[in-house]
Amino acid sequence: MFRKDIVIPSGAMALALSVFSAQAEPLKATQYGDFDRYVLALSWQTGFCQSMVERNRNEPEECRLQKEAENKADFLTVHGLWPGLPKSIASRGVDERRWMRFGCATRPIPNMPEVKASRKCAAAETGLSLSGAAKLNEVMPGAGGNSCLERYEYAKHGVCFGFDPDAYFGTMVRMNQEVKTSAVGKFLANNYGKTVSRSDFDNAIAKTWGKENLKAFKLTCNGNPAYLTEMQISLKADTINNPLSATSFAPQPHPGNCGKQFVIDKAGY
Repeated sequence: MFRKDIVIPSGAMALALSVFSAQAEPLKATQYGDFDRYVLALSWQTGFCQSMVERNRNEPEECRLQKEAENKADFLTVHGLWPGLPKSIASRGVDERRWMRFGCATRPIPNMPEVKASRKCAAAETGLSLSGAAKLNEVMPGAGGNSCLERYEYAKHGVCFGFDPDAYFGTMVRMNQEVKTSAVGKFLANNYGKTVSRSDFDNAIAKTWGKENLKAFKLTCNGNPAYLTEMQISLKADTINNPLSATSFAPQPHPGNCGKQFVIDKAGY
């Protein structure tokens, strides 16, 4: 179980994250490695918490304890890293829809034990090192505690690939930090609590990674007026161990449901 009561200055945390990322082993699948992309899912944590309340879901501990952050970009947090459908699994009659629903529990293969989203803590421990867990805890509010998001994510999207847990979660930590310090992260922080346009958000993407990569970003919103809850970023599998650049991204078919305008939600309900 991870501790939730440790407060680290943002500058020190950025340094710690960079050290952790530099020391992490490269992410490599030891089986079912014939896939061509990943999806990096990053939550806008205040919006996620707001959506849980509006949908009458049980309030997660991390939402109940949520406080204002000095750096508003820190509300951009890690949800998960999802490998695409491997060719070797697709050849057994599995389609994208079934793969995204069941992940490592997909039948006939990989056929690992299924973990329910409502019972995340029933999943096995990940094997993540103490140092890796401490860093993940700072950028994945649902890790450890009574939420166990990291167990669920590894059981569904990591274990069947044989990913080293430190490499798997370390890659998420690194890329989350890269997005937060990019023009996209600055855009979110500068517009905290405000209504923004999708075109202005796209301009922030283009400023860092080029207009050709706008289709790599899928945005999910909730409510009316719509507010941001998550972004899903499509990435080429063969660039996953490199710093994010204009050559890292892969297009995806749908831009999401946020429409032309949405709110960068602030803390509180």
